Amino acid sequence: MIDKEKQKLNMKVQWTKFIVVLVLYLLFLVWVKSWLGLIVVPFIYDVYISKKIRWQWWKDAEGPTRFIMSWVDALVFALVAVYFINQFFFQNYVIPSSSLEKSLLTGDYLFVSKVSYGPRIPETPLTMPLTQHTLPVINAKSYIEWPHWEYRRVKGLGNVKLNDIVVFNYPAGDTLVENYQNADFYRDICYATGYQLLEGEPVDLSKMNPQQRYDYFKHVYKTGRDYVASNAQQFGEIISRPTDRRENYVKRCVGLPGMTLQIKNHIVYLDGKPNKEPDNVQYTYNVLLNQPIPDEMMKDLGISMEDLTSLNQNGYMPLTKHAAKALAANKAIVKSIKHAPELKNDMLYPLDAVTGWTRDNYGPIWIPKKGASVKLTMDNIAIYERPIQAYEHNTLEVKGGKIYINGKQTDLYTFKMDYYWMMGDNRHNSADSRYWGFVPEDHIVGKPIFIWWSSDPDRRGFSGIRWSRLFNFVDNIK
Repeated sequence: MIDKEKQKLNMKVQWTKFIVVLVLYLLFLVWVKSWLGLIVVPFIYDVYISKKIRWQWWKDAEGPTRFIMSWVDALVFALVAVYFINQFFFQNYVIPSSSLEKSLLTGDYLFVSKVSYGPRIPETPLTMPLTQHTLPVINAKSYIEWPHWEYRRVKGLGNVKLNDIVVFNYPAGDTLVENYQNADFYRDICYATGYQLLEGEPVDLSKMNPQQRYDYFKHVYKTGRDYVASNAQQFGEIISRPTDRRENYVKRCVGLPGMTLQIKNHIVYLDGKPNKEPDNVQYTYNVLLNQPIPDEMMKDLGISMEDLTSLNQNGYMPLTKHAAKALAANKAIVKSIKHAPELKNDMLYPLDAVTGWTRDNYGPIWIPKKGASVKLTMDNIAIYERPIQAYEHNTLEVKGGKIYINGKQTDLYTFKMDYYWMMGDNRHNSADSRYWGFVPEDHIVGKPIFIWWSSDPDRRGFSGIRWSRLFNFVDNIK
């Protein structure tokens, strides 16, 4: 009698667990709009109610089998849980470089919300958790490219807002070479190599018509790419990565879809109005020292060893306005300090055009918006060619001064996605949209919420922990 009562009570508990799990799972399927997941429901039922499948058969085994399988079971469960949480809810991210200093610092660990902008359904679902694209030690791909699903984003809590700090996949990371995976394939490998190989050719771009200039820049790129492809021993194989397996970058969104952006004397203007500069924006200064900067002063002003190394190598260092003012006031340490001269002949986006733009005086450039159309001309085709071809998967040719998309002549294109303009707060030491262009919406990963850990790479032990930064909300970093 007692056993029957226990069995009834146990079944009630199991049914309760099953109903709770089933309701949560069905709500998840409604959220992601994927009814294919219903095939899992019978297995959930079996786990709690019917128990026809011996899911934990190894518990009846003896010796090392039980011990090993208990660890395998725990590991598989942990990996599946981590994969699910990282894909749809949140992920940890570490700041690897100084491009956002002094707003976010090298060594800051971020809690990144996928729900803020809506998580993406994975394009490459078969991947090893806790890896982005490469397995450690064996240096092999950590994902399988089949099946490959089309881009789709689940509804989130909101959209990217102006001046949000955003994590996204590196747009120019679709193609790379094995031996230089950290280099920009288009700018640093193909274009740089092509220009070097063609350096002796006499070229007067001012005497060329638009079609000739367009063809010339394509020739530069093709020359470099052909050289890279034929020298696999030096560069390695040319490889590609799907969107969600490209490197993660973090920058500030300074331009939204449909806005016209222009940079004048390093100030960003949107639709003709100046955008607020970040509080800790940095620019490069030419600094001459009378004596080394004391360590305590470096710490107070947020000057890193990387900044100091830059100064020792070329006489320039990035500084906030506050740091520059403090150094200028200390005549015993600083002999002189002034803004670095404007950098000319930088390899800015678009590479295959003559714009005269610099990193401090750039544009104007219209940021594509979903459903909006742009009139294409020989003057702007270089700007919109990559979004049309690489991100929205059309063919594009320019022949006889006329533009052909998918084989049809046209001077109008309607965009299928929203695009964003991303820049680092360390404005003179940031590879950002000025160098590789627009960030498509399908590259948006998530929004950093707070800093859960921060360690100074220049200091060790407890002195290297930036206690004051722990659990600071990123939205408060303006």
